[in-house]
Formats: sequence, structure tokens, C-alpha cells
Amino acid sequence: MERVAGAWCDGVAACFRLPDQDQKLSGVRLVCGFLGFPEFTYAPEQKHWELRVPRPDAARIEYKLELTHRDGRRETICDEGNPRRAPGGYGESSVLWCPDYREPDWLHLPPAGGDWRDARSADARVWSPACPSDRVLVVHDGPDYDKYAELGRYATASVAAGRVPPFHLVLLPAPDRFETYSASKPYAKRLTAEILPALTAELGAAAPVVGAGASLGAFAMLHAQRYAPELFAGLFLQSGSFFQHRFDSQESGFARYQRIIRFVGQVLRAPAGPGVPATLTCGTVEENLANNRGMAAALREQGYEVTFAENRDAHNWIGWRDALDPHLTTLLRRVWK
Repeated sequence: MERVAGAWCDGVAACFRLPDQDQKLSGVRLVCGFLGFPEFTYAPEQKHWELRVPRPDAARIEYKLELTHRDGRRETICDEGNPRRAPGGYGESSVLWCPDYREPDWLHLPPAGGDWRDARSADARVWSPACPSDRVLVVHDGPDYDKYAELGRYATASVAAGRVPPFHLVLLPAPDRFETYSASKPYAKRLTAEILPALTAELGAAAPVVGAGASLGAFAMLHAQRYAPELFAGLFLQSGSFFQHRFDSQESGFARYQRIIRFVGQVLRAPAGPGVPATLTCGTVEENLANNRGMAAALREQGYEVTFAENRDAHNWIGWRDALDPHLTTLLRRVWK
């Protein structure tokens, strides 16, 4: 049966269709971070708008539709013909699953016993396993990681399945992430001199922590590790904002762009570094892919035990969620063996 609405992927192309029986719209555009804003074409015989684009190197496509009404009014909506949705900090998006996409299996595994609570020593939310543990994973943008990428569910399911040792999961919030996560020395000092020592003391953890983050949060975790390397046993960095002039001039309007550029340059030029096991992931259709490849290569040359993985997705929470296993799983097993 021919599809009358929604989105599908036939292996060669991604296809989108929006019914408009009375042609009440004067235009429809796809809104997608890596496909741009391609225009739909109206098919008067079938009375629908349609778009067909070559399939990108991604297993999922998050998108919205921008509708232009006859009176010139514009609105951006989710695709009513496609029930699948993906969460995000700017609201839900429609999502197209390509034929080879698979959700992580841990979404369907039972959780380990444990408790969530607010930390006494810092502004953070903590999950602790039912059994004693001195292992700690500290995460930038922690509440969003948990809300949109289901990091808490990953942690409890992975511990229950015996895939990783029991550990404390610390979710650090970011009240002003554009400032604190952009090579801010005051933040790095507060994190390493106050927050992490207080948290590890409260949790009874003697070992250095594993630090994680995505985008600017990943960048800031690397910045903190270079600032106080003795506090970190490993790094898990997803789609880090490791801006370089030659790759990322489109980001130059960001207020702290130059500060990020300076720090990245210092890291890339360093002859050696305080190496720890580090896993970097980045989506195959991201603008950040080139600078992540460069950072992974530089850290490897400086003595970090680097694993670099390209996941077939974009710069979004579900892409980061889907890369947690096996990549974070493998890193935690390596660090905590």
C-alpha cells in the first residue's frame, strides 16, 4: 500500500510526505541539522507535498517540518504522519528510523538495586548501588544526560547485567554552561579543588573518577583533566566542542569561541599529556567530526589510551545514548578492572 503521509527510508533515499488536500500551504521545508532546509514539492494529482533526499550516512534522522501558510504565516511542527519522537532540550523532534537502526538492548533490561539522592557536599544528583563501591562516574550536563539520554537507566541496567562493576553515578548540573564549559579556569578550579574532593569523600571513593560529557560538557571535562590530571582515571567524551579555526569558523559568533580555540590549540601543540584511558565518540554527520578526529589523534600521540568511535547519527541526545554501549561500557571495564 502506498504511503500517504509520514517518513520512510528505502535504503537509497529518505522520503517525506505531507497531505494537503486543499493546498492550504504555499510551501513546506524539512528542518534538519545535517540535511539543511530542503523544499518539498507539491504533487497536485496526489494532493500532497513530498521530498526525497539521498540517504545520509546516518541510521536515524531527527527533523521537523516548517510550514508556510497562504497568508505568509510560518510554523515549525513535528510530522503528524510519523508517530516517532525524539526528546531534546529544545523540545521534541520527529525521527525517522532507517532499516538498519537498532535501539540499545539495555533499554529493555532490569535495573540494579540502588538509590537516588541529592548529594550533601555539592549541587549534584547521585545514584549509588545497593552494594558498597569506591568507583565514581562524574557527568557534565548530568540532569539532561539522564532526562534525554537515559544515562541513569543505562547505569542501573549495566550494573544489573554485570557488564560493568557497581559504581556511583554523579550528575552535575550546568547553571551557565556556555560560560563554565568553555575553558573557564575558575570553574575548573572549583570542580577539581572543591566539588570532586567533596563528592569522593562523601561517597567513600578513594580512586580517581571517570569524567564524561557531551558537546561543551565533553570539552570542559577534558579541560578539567588537563588542569588536575591526578583526579581523573578516565574520560568519556562525546561530540566534544574541540573547535579549530580551519574546521569551525561557523561557530565564531559564540562568545567564548576564542577561549576554546586557544585551549584546543594548546592541547594539539603539546608534546605530551597526562594520559589516561579516553574514549571519544562522534556522529558521522556532525560538524564536530573533523575536530574530534584531530583531538583523538593528538591525545593518542600524547600518551592517552584513546578509543575513537564514529556512530551513525548526529549531534543529539539519542545519538549519544546509543553510543553508551559498547563504548562507555568498554571504557569503564578497562579503567575499573
